[in-house]
Amino acid sequence: QVQLVESGGGLVQAGGSLRLSCAASGRTFSNYAMAWFRQAPGKEREFVAVVSWSGITTNYADSVKGRFTISRDKAKNTVYLQMNSLKPEDTAVYYCAADSNIVKIITGADYWGKGTLVTVSS
Repeated sequence: QVQLVESGGGLVQAGGSLRLSCAASGRTFSNYAMAWFRQAPGKEREFVAVVSWSGITTNYADSVKGRFTISRDKAKNTVYLQMNSLKPEDTAVYYCAADSNIVKIITGADYWGKGTLVTVSS
């Protein structure tokens, strides 16, 4: 019903920046909250950021607050994660998620992308 494709991952030096993109397709007329999660080697998946489709409501994990910014472009059906001041501990596979419920997306999103790898070198 909804397909999500992440892009923008790669290798970056500590202190640098990257912008991840998540392009959504399928049910283009539906309004979905969008979120980013990440999973580092040897760790469980963790929440990073969430945004309503309008872009008005956002929330961030404490570990990225002040460094990462989530935003969306409704015309392009795309959500972004701007990552600044990157640290080695930010290294992870970053996943895009979507759900019509901005609360449920945190604990059980309906749709997921396959992920994009971000590696931050020291």
